[in-house]
Amino acid sequence: MPTINRTPSRLAWSLALLATMLSLAGVVLIVYFALTSGDMSHLLSHAALNPFIAIVYGIVGALVASRHPRNTIGWIFVSVAVLSALNIAVGAYGRYATASLNMGMTGLALANWLGSWFWLPAFFLPTIFVFYLFPDGRLPSRHWVIPFCSAAAGLFMVTAGVALHPGPLALWKTGPNPYGLPAAVDLLNVANQAGAGLLTVGFLGAIAAFGLRFRRSHGIEREQMKWPLYALGLFLLGVAGSAVAGLVWTENQWLLELSIAGSNLTVLAVAVAAGIAILRHQLYDINLVIYRTLLYGALTVSVVVIYVLVVSGLGILLQARGHPVIALLATGLVAVLFHPLQEWLQRGVNRLFYGERDDPLAALSKLGKRLEAALAPDVVLPTLVETIAQTLKLPYVAISIRAGEEIKTAAVVGNEVENTLRLPLIYQGEKVGELIAGARSVDERFSQTDHHLLEHIAHQAGPAVHAVQLTAALQHSRLQMVRTREEERRRLRRDLHDGLGATLAALNLEAGVLRRAIRSDPEEAEALVDELRLEIRAMIDDIRRLVYALRPPTLDQLGLVVAVRALASQCSRPGENGQASLHVQIESPEELPSLPAAVEVAAYRIAQEALTNVVRHAQAHHCLVRLELNGALNIEIVDDGVGLPAGGRQNGGLGLLSMRERAVELGGACVIEPASGGGVRVLASLPLSKA
Repeated sequence: MPTINRTPSRLAWSLALLATMLSLAGVVLIVYFALTSGDMSHLLSHAALNPFIAIVYGIVGALVASRHPRNTIGWIFVSVAVLSALNIAVGAYGRYATASLNMGMTGLALANWLGSWFWLPAFFLPTIFVFYLFPDGRLPSRHWVIPFCSAAAGLFMVTAGVALHPGPLALWKTGPNPYGLPAAVDLLNVANQAGAGLLTVGFLGAIAAFGLRFRRSHGIEREQMKWPLYALGLFLLGVAGSAVAGLVWTENQWLLELSIAGSNLTVLAVAVAAGIAILRHQLYDINLVIYRTLLYGALTVSVVVIYVLVVSGLGILLQARGHPVIALLATGLVAVLFHPLQEWLQRGVNRLFYGERDDPLAALSKLGKRLEAALAPDVVLPTLVETIAQTLKLPYVAISIRAGEEIKTAAVVGNEVENTLRLPLIYQGEKVGELIAGARSVDERFSQTDHHLLEHIAHQAGPAVHAVQLTAALQHSRLQMVRTREEERRRLRRDLHDGLGATLAALNLEAGVLRRAIRSDPEEAEALVDELRLEIRAMIDDIRRLVYALRPPTLDQLGLVVAVRALASQCSRPGENGQASLHVQIESPEELPSLPAAVEVAAYRIAQEALTNVVRHAQAHHCLVRLELNGALNIEIVDDGVGLPAGGRQNGGLGLLSMRERAVELGGACVIEPASGGGVRVLASLPLSKA
């Protein structure tokens, strides 16, 4: 809460108290003379609302000015309250003179003169300038200075013109002015006309400035802007109604008074709306107010229109206007149509505010069609959140997915709000992400209907999110396969070019030397033949090494079990030259069924890498290698050595990383952890079906 400055606060509350006291004094005076004279027209006129305007504007203005002394809106409201109160006081004094038939009372002419123009700034200040300055008391930008100054100049010219014109003025409904300046009547006419034009320009500029601010606002500010927007709509409706009444009901004083009273009520709504929006951080639910106004306003207008059309139509058809039977028939028809009309209008207003909330089948159908049309995987989630936001009229929708141990936002529409609903996205009992939906306003809570519909949508979205994750994983896997294949090709190219290629080139040169030496120096030729044989044997070993790197030949010759036993025999050693003895034990079936080639190679390489680590680093005396077949091929290597180094589980070397990658490539897993009795335990599971 902002700090309250005592000096502005005291001044604001003093002016508000003055306005309240003047208003109450005027009300008491009007009621007293209405009761004594028996003329109740003053109590039922539009002027009866003026005290409420003065009191409400005074209270709201004092609250705003005391909490936000730099906000001009508070001081405008206080000024309106004082001007309205003075207008009430001079009006009550004039009615007192009229009721007592003492038209020569002291100051009566002055009171009537003040009452003829005091209402102008009290009416136009809140209905024009507040919309320029709302909600922070400043203009949206310096570009709005010209229309703002135009409105200020227009208000000054009109007020001065009405106050100094000798009258009467039909536009402002004033009579003869005893304080007017007849010599300046032409100039004052020009001032009134020019001022009215400038006020019109200023009013249109206020609507444009407020609309621009509303379009740019979001979050709390957007909720604040809704209240004056609602009041502005009521004000425009009241002004239009008053203008129509002034043109149509000129002879009916009661209807004219009623229309002006409605216009005054809309002026009162500006203070209430602006005060709520500025003073309340956690705003009231303006959507509910607008919703009910639209619903019942449209229902009332529809009933009146139907009634008028039926009465007029039957009157013309039967040529019996004003007959009670026609009114009875119209009333009956309105009664029959009232309930279906209310339901139809309520569905329309609900769709405007809440989207397809009341029609879950339509919402889910729309979602399904949008997802079917989204062929590219990268647009599925954006399409999903956009469809949910449009279907339910939500300001913020996001989907977060699980990426390893982290949760990251994958798609979002709108700006994040404080009040959100989080629903898990489940696929086959596993949480794959979250659906985050923002409430339509700050104070609004999701209804049970909203909650159920969002749960259904989350249930439908779970498989879609899982499919996107699978697609991303598949693309990543394909990329890894391509990289691995290209790395293997690069290695083979390097070995063939730098190894075998260079060796064959050297053999070609030596063969040429040998050809020349056969005739000239047979002994040297024999020596060259021996060198060639040695190089050819080395080249054969290189070829075997390359072939062995692609797939160990022992797997094809001996099978996996025998190949692993051969590895174990190579790694076992007696305790010689100060080294500890190492005994490698194999536990496996005598024979394994035919296994996929990829599984055999992965199992052999994992066992080979694990035994190499035992020999080099473990300082172990015993090592157990166990092979089991149970829907998957399980390889377990356990030693009794020194165990993993610090951080070994998380930061293993290339050998440990290679074992994990080989298992993951086949859809399995490889766990490397400390053994229960010391040492290291490597457990790899290789699914046969996925391979």
